[in-house]
Amino acid sequence: MKHRPRILLADDHTMLLEAFRRLLEPRCEIVGTAGDGHALLELAARTRPEIIVLDVSMPRLNGIDACARLRRKMPEVKFVFLTVNEDPDIAAEALRLGASGYLLKSSAAGELFTAIEHALAGKTYFTPLITKGLPLGVFLRQGAGPAGEKLTARQREVLQLLAESRPMKEIGELLHVTVRTVAFHKYAIMEQLGLKTNTELVQYAVEHGLLRKRS
Repeated sequence: MKHRPRILLADDHTMLLEAFRRLLEPRCEIVGTAGDGHALLELAARTRPEIIVLDVSMPRLNGIDACARLRRKMPEVKFVFLTVNEDPDIAAEALRLGASGYLLKSSAAGELFTAIEHALAGKTYFTPLITKGLPLGVFLRQGAGPAGEKLTARQREVLQLLAESRPMKEIGELLHVTVRTVAFHKYAIMEQLGLKTNTELVQYAVEHGLLRKRS
């Protein structure tokens, strides 16, 4: 790299964050680390990074929706996803949102530097582990559609917080809405998706990349 790019890291695993920091610091300036989606929004606004390296599944706000918000507010920032999520539809949605890279945590370390270099050059790098060697245009057309495409961005956010078992009062405080509004969203979501129980709600969130599968 010809200069040290300003990079913000976002992942809810502290040990992984530190590992990524140690890997990148010799060649990049790490401007901060965030452990959840809302912390990422706040930190990005303060630090104005060139590139954000983020996970898909994060507490409070997943990486896909965090990327969508930040792209509207900070269109100059590049996004590289680094995740365990191998779902090609979620990878395709990241590409639709304008992500510059999508890597798996099982990818070789050198791929992360490759993705960063591509992002700095205005290019796109998606790991062959996801695209199976297809050109990105073909890969994008093969995607079945964005994850959670039946829901609005606010509904996806409410769904994620509900699936994290957060009380409606806490969700209301996080989103700056009333408990009644949260309840309205919950029942609208369940009706739209044909879900009957909270267990089905959690399962939907996991399947659509809004929540990491619980072990």
